[in-house]
Amino acid sequence: MIVDSHCHLNILPEQLGNVEDVIQTATDNGVGRMMCIAIGPEQWQEVLDLADQYEGVYAAIGVHPCEPSNVVVTDEELIAAASHPKVLAIGEIGLDYYHFDIEKEDMHWQQARFRQMIRLAVKLKKPMVIHTRNSTPDCLRILKEEGADQVGGIMHCFVEDLATAEAAMALGFYISFSGIVTFKNAKELKTVAAAVPLDRILVETDAPYLAPVPYRGKPNQPAYTRYVVEEIARLRDLSIDTVAQATTENFERLFRL
Repeated sequence: MIVDSHCHLNILPEQLGNVEDVIQTATDNGVGRMMCIAIGPEQWQEVLDLADQYEGVYAAIGVHPCEPSNVVVTDEELIAAASHPKVLAIGEIGLDYYHFDIEKEDMHWQQARFRQMIRLAVKLKKPMVIHTRNSTPDCLRILKEEGADQVGGIMHCFVEDLATAEAAMALGFYISFSGIVTFKNAKELKTVAAAVPLDRILVETDAPYLAPVPYRGKPNQPAYTRYVVEEIARLRDLSIDTVAQATTENFERLFRL
């Protein structure tokens, strides 16, 4: 079995069909579990409903760093939503400076919200799903300052260097590779995927985004997680079954399934 550790089943484009069809296609391709990620409170109920409806679907709830600064949730609101038995993680959360001029704009609001999410994850004893873009030094620093190593989690859609992967693993995080690792020009990322210990690797689609080769540029879906597994197997000179089993066991270990 393969686990898609990060997808957005609640926002699939129409051309992929309905959610039930997408999940069945995933199952037919050996993808037996999917973690559906909410990026903001307006999506929390959507992912919880999907987790209720489909046995192999789990949920993560949080506030994405690209959600506007006026998107605010109370501790009590997140704790209540996270009490759902199929909420495995708090996420995706983190920092994203890509769309900002950090020389001119104060990112305090983003950092404050990130700290709130980490503290709640630690309080709830739930791992985190971390998004970081153009913000990795601050992201790692804040994770360390807030005691994120008490629960660990996932570095989602990892595209950084090996030193960053090692720093994240030292805080108890697993490194999740998406379809980007199949791209021809992702040479450094391929090197990282070959070097990270197999017992710390996860795989994901980030569907409907970032479809792997041979579907690059088209809508992504959980069934395509197998192409990520195949590429990691190729890079490490391992069988596909070995990588599928290892990444599934890693997911189960992290979330105590």
